[in-house]
Amino acid sequence: MGHLSPTRTMRLWGPRSLGVALGVFMTIGFALQFWGGPFQRRLPGLQLRQSWAPSPGLALPSCSPRQRLVFLKTHKSGSSSVLSLLHRYGDRHGLRFALPARYQFGYPRLFEASRVKGYRPQGGGTQPPFHILCHHMRFNLKEVLQVMPSDSFFFSIVRDPAALTRSAFSYYKSTSSAFRKAPSLAAFLANPRAFYRPGARGDHYARNLLWFDFGLPFPPEMRTKTGNPRPPRDPKAPQLRVLPSGAGPPAHTLDPNALFHPVPTLADGHSRTSSPASSDLGSSSFIQWSLAWLDSVFDLVLVAEYFDESLVLLADALCWGLDDVVGFMHNAQAGGRQSGSAVSDDGLTAEDKQLTARARAWNNLDWALYVHFNHSLWERIKQYGQSRLDSAVAELRARREALAKHCLVGGEALDPKYITDRRFRPFQFGSGKVLGYVLRSGLSLQDQEECERLATPELQYKDKLDAKQFPPTVSLPLKNSRLSSP
Repeated sequence: MGHLSPTRTMRLWGPRSLGVALGVFMTIGFALQFWGGPFQRRLPGLQLRQSWAPSPGLALPSCSPRQRLVFLKTHKSGSSSVLSLLHRYGDRHGLRFALPARYQFGYPRLFEASRVKGYRPQGGGTQPPFHILCHHMRFNLKEVLQVMPSDSFFFSIVRDPAALTRSAFSYYKSTSSAFRKAPSLAAFLANPRAFYRPGARGDHYARNLLWFDFGLPFPPEMRTKTGNPRPPRDPKAPQLRVLPSGAGPPAHTLDPNALFHPVPTLADGHSRTSSPASSDLGSSSFIQWSLAWLDSVFDLVLVAEYFDESLVLLADALCWGLDDVVGFMHNAQAGGRQSGSAVSDDGLTAEDKQLTARARAWNNLDWALYVHFNHSLWERIKQYGQSRLDSAVAELRARREALAKHCLVGGEALDPKYITDRRFRPFQFGSGKVLGYVLRSGLSLQDQEECERLATPELQYKDKLDAKQFPPTVSLPLKNSRLSSP
């Protein structure tokens, strides 16, 4: 336990990323103190980590299923559905979860090992090992490595910040002061600085939420109330591939400099462009350095818009079968756009296109994250093989549809008003209704058990796992004395 393997750190310090890091070292000294671990965790004798390579099959006898997992559960990105499959897999295989005392690890504060139920620091006595760490936290690698071994499989999920912002605005309307003050999402994105205040209660939900969840420090200029600077254009900057609509590989490119350009906003009834503050290359290099650091830590980052493709790659990387990653969507809001549905900007109205552009510009760090990990996803798909992926995705969807028809009333998610069994009624939060499932009657005992696993919401499943790992102690009443009274 305790420290990351050398290969993880070496992946950060390759020629490309080393140049980026050195060029910005003086401007990000605060990041070294903030992260703490990445530059102090190189220990001799650790097992070298093998670079990823696609296996010929989803689960060959020659590979062993990975069961040491760290999943960073990001907000409003389809992560509850990933959590559901981790709950089921761990429950079925008798694995031990690193659980929070309640439902989150002190979020929005950075993760601390001491918040894991039953955790004892090294030297504090023996304890059973943890297999899976997967509940809401703000990522903090140094502390995570106090709980999980360095050879754990680290993965997470990202979502287009335009779609994420729509979902977050509805879900966290009462939690974020910025969202609460805005009459509508359009009004918020037209002039977000009229509502947003850095450091205000709940306002981390209102800007660059993915970046925040990954535990990354913000560039210095973003920790003030001034506008974001516009980094100078780099004529040698590489072209990044972005997702097209529908299935298939990316078809067009995006200049990474465009990630940081402001877009027109409305203020006082007049159209204007956010004024770019003076800046140097430091801001852009800081972002690229941060992304390189994430690459050195995370083995795989899923993309919500291509959820099923991501699940196939996850199954392959973990040496799991398709049945291990088949599941139902969880924590979806009624009327919301579901994860796994990539929508082309060409299919949007002019107003929606404007909202999309503004959401991506306002969440510029999240947009950089998204483009970066979208690119890495499609690189993995290229190695895996497009036709092979298409076949696996088709099989995955067919199994999901068959399970839904067999397990669920109506074969789909329902309005919570129809869910009377508390075991399956999802927690209702925000302005939208969170959908859930009702099981069909007449299932066999074996099918009933598996369908319950598929339909149980994350909070109830966490409670179930908690009771399994930490069974309540019952004090037996003292037996009445059999002695005869004097």
